[in-house]
Amino acid sequence: MAEITAGQVSELRSRTSVGMMDCKKALVECCGDIEKAVDLLREKGLAKAAKKADRVASQGAIFSYIHNTSKLGVLVELNCETDFVARTDEFQKLGNEIALHIAASNPTYIKPEDVPAEVIARETEVIKAQALEEGKPEKMLDKIAEGRINKFYEENCLLEQKYVRNPDVKIKDILIENIAKIGENMQINRFARFSIEA
Repeated sequence: MAEITAGQVSELRSRTSVGMMDCKKALVECCGDIEKAVDLLREKGLAKAAKKADRVASQGAIFSYIHNTSKLGVLVELNCETDFVARTDEFQKLGNEIALHIAASNPTYIKPEDVPAEVIARETEVIKAQALEEGKPEKMLDKIAEGRINKFYEENCLLEQKYVRNPDVKIKDILIENIAKIGENMQINRFARFSIEA
């Protein structure tokens, strides 16, 4: 069995924010391969987060972001299960990061399920008409529409958007990582973005 060094554990911890013991266990399980250990911890985090998804998140806090020009502002409600977690540094940091992301990315909805059916129907109609104009075969229209609707979700739904500080992850990934790390269900309940256009 490969010898696991303190440096490996430390590197894995800095990359995943998971506790030292869990990092060491993952490295042992993956024979010291840091990349595999990262994947393993992410999978475990997803599983942990999924188990907590049905738990009621009725506590939380309202976070705000005001741009330095004072012409752009955001309010966002982030919920968790207990008042104790709502006061932790990790939760506060997450709320502030989400507010900053909303200011930069201007989402319209929180998740795909929030998009009204008529909006999707109209988008689908437009996409199919564009595809026909581009000379795409009619039998491919549904597949093309599906792909472009997914793109629509990525651009307009907060949880599906790529995180402004790290485009390799989506906002929902950051939320899941924090649920796994903190051990409580968390939900973005609502947000408002205000801007004064020049």
